[in-house]
Amino acid sequence: MATEPESVASPLLARVAQAIEHAGGWLPFDRFMTLALYEPGLGYYANDSAKFGHLPRDGSDFVTAPELTPLFGHTLARQVAQALAATGTDEVWEFGAGSGALARQVLDALTVQGQAPARYTIVDLSGSLRERQRANLAAHEGRVHWVDALPERMSGVVLGNEVLDAMPVQLLVRLAGVWHERGVARDAEGRIAWSDRATALRPPLEVPGDHDYLTEIHPQGEAFARTLADRLERGAAFLLDYGFPEAEYYHPQRAMGTLMCHRGHRSDGNPLVDVGLKDITAHVNFTGVALAAQDAGLDVIGYTSQGRFLLNCGLLERAHGADVRQNAMMQKLLNEHEMGELFKVLALAPAASAEGWVPLGFAAGDRSHRL
Repeated sequence: MATEPESVASPLLARVAQAIEHAGGWLPFDRFMTLALYEPGLGYYANDSAKFGHLPRDGSDFVTAPELTPLFGHTLARQVAQALAATGTDEVWEFGAGSGALARQVLDALTVQGQAPARYTIVDLSGSLRERQRANLAAHEGRVHWVDALPERMSGVVLGNEVLDAMPVQLLVRLAGVWHERGVARDAEGRIAWSDRATALRPPLEVPGDHDYLTEIHPQGEAFARTLADRLERGAAFLLDYGFPEAEYYHPQRAMGTLMCHRGHRSDGNPLVDVGLKDITAHVNFTGVALAAQDAGLDVIGYTSQGRFLLNCGLLERAHGADVRQNAMMQKLLNEHEMGELFKVLALAPAASAEGWVPLGFAAGDRSHRL
């Protein structure tokens, strides 16, 4: 049963207020976002709300590609199979597996093909989501395992679908030509409110002009890439998410940033309302993630749009004979005005695992040179 709003919001707001007080009256946004999303038992991803689904009436807040159609995971499985064979590994690691839909689709397809990995490990901190994943993956019991932290050394094919966008970001805002870090404080009535402090932090690119400008920087996403580089000895990683290369991310006209909230399949830009009851995301700076991974020792082995990636992996062949509804959902994955262009795929691998093969998903239309 989904958690009632009052049972989440009130204690979580009290926890945020406590954190603000302990921080001296001002809390950076990334720390607020961590509490709002991940505070044990209270944060959005740590409570029992439905989150993933097609329509508001099922209690969900948004839909991801695996929930749209199994064609997504079945197609991605072709890339997984090639990468397992090319890197000589036999384990798949998935970060933030959501409802377990993607894991089920990948395992179903690989099992039918006789290419199922020896082990499928899900890295997820949410106890409620783990239970949903277990139910979804009952057919693959014994092959699927759960961990809440990465081991010191790992090998295999890593999947991360809409994981980077949920990693806490810092907010920077240029006001009257002066850069500030935007955080939260308590106003005169004790409510959580925006509060800006002058800062030496800057976006990775200079933003031309002197107009007011709000944006995000991604230290946690880049730290994730460095951790992956440190731990992944053999294999490859495929990260799918919405975002841009750096030059587009910090375009002068993108003056309102990319921060967005999702609840009941509606979007809004105010994360200080309904704290713990809605998702908070920011688009991914794929250049920053790629550079952090590269500096830490991984090679970039591909970067392209989701639409191009899925076509390269044989989505149209997979969809042959699909019914009208499945074909409609497939179009959402491919169309430029929906997920096909906004979503990108970044592939990384240790140098020894990057040699001698080209991932299927990047056989045509690779954009690595645009990162």
